[in-house]
Amino acid sequence: MDPPGPLRLATRGSPLALHQTALVADALRGAHPALSVEVVAVRTRGDEDASASLDQIGGQGVFVTEVEAAVADGRADAAVHSAKDMTSVMAEGLVLAAVLPRSDPRDGLVGTALADLPAGALIATGSARRRAQLASLRPDLVFTDLRGNMARRVAVGESAEVSAVVVAVAALERLGWAERLADVLDPVDVLPQAGQGTIAVQCRADDAGTRAVLGAIDHEPSHRALRAERAVLTRLGGSCTVPVGALAECVDGRTLLRVRGLLASADGHTVLRTTCEGEDPEAVGAEVARALLEGGGQAIEGFA
Repeated sequence: MDPPGPLRLATRGSPLALHQTALVADALRGAHPALSVEVVAVRTRGDEDASASLDQIGGQGVFVTEVEAAVADGRADAAVHSAKDMTSVMAEGLVLAAVLPRSDPRDGLVGTALADLPAGALIATGSARRRAQLASLRPDLVFTDLRGNMARRVAVGESAEVSAVVVAVAALERLGWAERLADVLDPVDVLPQAGQGTIAVQCRADDAGTRAVLGAIDHEPSHRALRAERAVLTRLGGSCTVPVGALAECVDGRTLLRVRGLLASADGHTVLRTTCEGEDPEAVGAEVARALLEGGGQAIEGFA
C-alpha cells in the first residue's frame, strides 16, 4: 500500500543529484502508479565550501550528512545519494532500502586521453584515490585540486587550463554528456570508488511503509555489489583516510561475487591490490580488506 501523502525524497540540490533523484522518482512511479513524489533539496557541507579539498572539510560524508539528517528528523521520508559519497558506517536509525541498477562504475577523462597525455601534464581531480593511481601509472603527471558541479569540471577539462579532468563516467552518461569523454579508464589501472555508478536510497529503519514502497525498486544484484564494496570500507575502518577503491561484480550470473580492492599511499608510490570471490557480500568484502591490510596496508602513512 502506498503512503497516504507524497513520498518526500531528500537530496543535494546539484543538477546531477536532482537528475538522480528524478530517476528514483520515475522508478517509484513505475512501481506505484498512484504514488506522489516530492523532492526536498538540502544544502550540504560539501556544497557550502566548493573551494577546499574534500580532505580539508571532512572527507567522506560531506555530501550526505545533512541529507540523512532530513530523513532522521522527519523533514523527508527517504534520502537519495550517489552511493560513493556515503560513509562506510550507516547513520544510526537509517537503512539502505533500495539500490537502482548500477550504471558504468568506471572513471574517465575529459580533455585528453591517458595515452595522449604529454610528459608533465596537469591533471585536475579532488580525489586522492584517482590521484594516487594515476601517479602510479604516470609518475610524471602533475595534479591540481578541482571541485564544483559537473558542468564546471567538464568545462575546465575542455579548456586550456589543464590537460585533463578525471570524472565518473556514470555522471556524464546521466547528464547526456558521454560524448565529451576523451577516455574511459580500465579498472585494472584505476579502480573506482566503492559505490561509484550506483544510486542508493535510505529511509528510517522503523518506517515499514516507506521501506516496502522503496523495496519495489530495489535491484538485488546492484544492492549486493554495493554491500560488498561497503564492507571493504567498513573493515578498513571509518578513520582510514588513505586512497581506497573497491569494485564488486557478479561472475556467474547468480550469486558469486568477485570483489577487487585497492589501498594506496597518497603519492602513489605504494599501490596494493587484491581480488577475492565469495557469495556473502559482507564476508567477501571483509576478506578483501583483510588481505589489503595483511599485504602491507597498515604500513601506509595516514592509515589508522
